Amino acid sequence: MGQYEYRKFFINGEWTEPDEPRELAVINPATEQPAGVISLGNARDVDRAAAAARQAFAAWSRSGKQERLELIDAFIAAYKVRYNDMAAAITAEMGAPKQLSTNAQVAVGLVIAKTARRLLEDFDFEEQRGATLIRREPIGVCGFITPWNWPVNQIALKVLPALASGCTMVLKPSEIAPFSGIIFAEVMEAAGVPAGVFNLVNGDGPEVGQAIAAHPDIDMVSFTGSTRGGIAVAATAAGTVKRVSQELGGKSPSIILDEAILERGVASSMRSVCSNTGQSCNAPTRLLVPEALHDKAVEVAAASAARARIGDPESEHTTMGPLVSEAQFNKVQHLIQQGIDDDAELAAGGAGRPEGLERGYYVKPTVFAKVSNDMAVAREEIFGPVLCVIPYRDLENALAIANDTEYGLAAYVWSSDLDQAREVAARLRAGQVSLNGNSYDAAAPFGGYKQSGNGRESGPEGLEEFLETKAILGYEEAA
Repeated sequence: MGQYEYRKFFINGEWTEPDEPRELAVINPATEQPAGVISLGNARDVDRAAAAARQAFAAWSRSGKQERLELIDAFIAAYKVRYNDMAAAITAEMGAPKQLSTNAQVAVGLVIAKTARRLLEDFDFEEQRGATLIRREPIGVCGFITPWNWPVNQIALKVLPALASGCTMVLKPSEIAPFSGIIFAEVMEAAGVPAGVFNLVNGDGPEVGQAIAAHPDIDMVSFTGSTRGGIAVAATAAGTVKRVSQELGGKSPSIILDEAILERGVASSMRSVCSNTGQSCNAPTRLLVPEALHDKAVEVAAASAARARIGDPESEHTTMGPLVSEAQFNKVQHLIQQGIDDDAELAAGGAGRPEGLERGYYVKPTVFAKVSNDMAVAREEIFGPVLCVIPYRDLENALAIANDTEYGLAAYVWSSDLDQAREVAARLRAGQVSLNGNSYDAAAPFGGYKQSGNGRESGPEGLEEFLETKAILGYEEAA
């Protein structure tokens, strides 16, 4: 059945059998063969996990800052021990190339933990305003539903700030890429997390995900995934009026403002679209270029796409692995064909597997030229290595095109004039805007406008997502 066999859930500090035996084979997308097996949980498993988290909340919510810091320190130490195991699991479960799994997918978990530690150390949970005391208190039991594309990143972005805030939790990792989440739970266990503070139940969205969203003992649900999934979670959560935080889809613009920075900006955008095989919600998949520079931009993008080294994710030389699943492969193939049918000009790639790769969910890095923003390839989140080059007339036209989307997660601006880039950034309807390739800050808030979600992860804002605000009037007697 494969290398990984994880049939138990982590509930109340113990690895326990599921309520009913129901197994799922997890497919390695590079081989199309099982990499291992997990058990799928049900609503009764969620009941057990939520009860454990509710019981643990009484003590953990009253823990001091030092106790929480010590747990995060223990987590960091235990995480380092399992670092290579985590990387190997991510490569097996989702096909991320070895160098990406090691240097990015797993590395970011450590960065998030260290950042959460610094934030906690400096965070003030109380503030006095005249005679009134303002307290920021943990919201309660949190339910986490995380995706397969950056599995450890998304788990860490929820779990570490929640721990720091004094919350307890129930985690459901994606059933498509669950092994790294289970190793994460083993790291939590090795770090000595108190029983019930952290719980893991594997399962699918319709059963376990919806049970988490609906559960009356869960005070908040944080979901990362598709916009369609986020709508379902929010609708279910409304019945218990719990807080909902969502990081959803994207169709991010990358705007080239002048020729001096064109080559750098286009090549960087194409590399980003190929990274993780395009399966990143903030990928700059719409490249906006001045009309006069369109052909040159297409030439640079196609040359960059040709440099992708596609193949076995276990190889140190591979830079782009397969898509995560057959369903994802079929979706990307369908949308590439849709682009061709809509008369977008195919400048690189196209439908079908790359030459020499007959097995595995591999796709060609694809560049469409002369795309109009009303085409399906420019509107829909493809979640594959597909770049759409869209010409614009002037700056106002570029801004109109960039903002003409139901999404608003990220945007990218490239200009040799930093002041101009800053002005454009201020007018973009997106939660995070990167200027001239500055695309990662672990302490910066991340989240979206419009149908890209609500709430923020990372930074003080990410910690505040897990806190309620209480005002105690008359805390100081009047003079």
